[in-house]
Amino acid sequence: MAGSVVSTAGTAAGAAGAAANTVLQPLVFDPLRRLQQGAGGVDGETINDADRLWVAVDGMGGDYAPGPILEGCLRAVRLLPVRVKFVAETAAVDAAVAELELGEELREAQQQGLIELVPSGPSVGMNEEATVVRKKRDASINMAMDLVKAGEATAIYSAGNSGAVMASAIFRLGRLKGIDRPAIGALFPTKDPAQQVLVLDVGANMDAKPSYLHQWALLGNIYSRDVLQVREPRIGLLNIGEEECKGNDQALKTYPLMAAETRFRFAGNCEGRDVLSGDFDVVVCDGFTGNVLLKFLESVGSVLLDVLKAELPRGRRGKVGSAFLMSNLRRIKKRLDHAEHGGALLLGVNGVCVIGHGSSKALSVVSALRIAHSAANHGVMDDLHRLSEAENTTVACG
Repeated sequence: MAGSVVSTAGTAAGAAGAAANTVLQPLVFDPLRRLQQGAGGVDGETINDADRLWVAVDGMGGDYAPGPILEGCLRAVRLLPVRVKFVAETAAVDAAVAELELGEELREAQQQGLIELVPSGPSVGMNEEATVVRKKRDASINMAMDLVKAGEATAIYSAGNSGAVMASAIFRLGRLKGIDRPAIGALFPTKDPAQQVLVLDVGANMDAKPSYLHQWALLGNIYSRDVLQVREPRIGLLNIGEEECKGNDQALKTYPLMAAETRFRFAGNCEGRDVLSGDFDVVVCDGFTGNVLLKFLESVGSVLLDVLKAELPRGRRGKVGSAFLMSNLRRIKKRLDHAEHGGALLLGVNGVCVIGHGSSKALSVVSALRIAHSAANHGVMDDLHRLSEAENTTVACG
């Protein structure tokens, strides 16, 4: 019986992890330029060491790890109220420190108690199967998860194999009670530069029951309220029309679940054209649809830039005009380009888990650690635990 349960869990984690491994282009809710300031906090205030939270970092996760990940952590402890447990292979860290000349800065951070190096075993490769986390028990991602599980860190960040991160989170941290499947939540820009919309799931679950969508709406409501500071998030169900009678079987069965829920404000169906309108704070969909939406948005910035370039006048006058416009066009592209940002939250597991893009470098790491700190500091897990302990958290359907 126990073997059957473990096998089932492994299959579920493997499937979800494999899907997530092809998905993630994460987002952050604060502009990166706010992180390009000097030491002493992003807003210029002095950081009180008593306010610092420990974050476990998978130092071996990412295409360029461990060097740029460590560099980002060293920058983060100067800018943010965090301390970092950096979990990585000792030899790889030593080589990266020497190559990037981080020795003095690292020693100073260690002496001040801002960074602690935690040796790990062989890491999980970016192209390995997600379920390899069950074999490589001392891999950096597993050891970092264990630090959160043991209460030695309040959150974990990894820019590694996103499928493996998700599988490790399920095996090590476990799912929240009442949540059948964790979901990856990504923040999309809207026409209002000061507002983002949280879309989930964006790829962890290709197929979803109506009850899953209902659960994700509850998770998204808490995240939007606690972290994004939206007083009463407007929850939308992604659909092909506004009317209740529109949509496929999944949408038709999900709508009444959402409409009957009293713990969040259901704003009705959200058509594709309305996702970025600013009329919704959270949009819920299955992972297949969310991933298509995510990948489409990824292309918009580059296509827009190319179209505008092609339409600018030729010749000397055109070049002069282009010079004035180019910086603005690049800012527009960055605002729409998910790869420019730090991390996405894995919602539904028993801990704060931020998944970064594989190509993350120092600035993206700082941005992702800001997300991790915000989620931990705003009591997201406390509210999620209260949600999972409440009676009738989900309604069985379909």
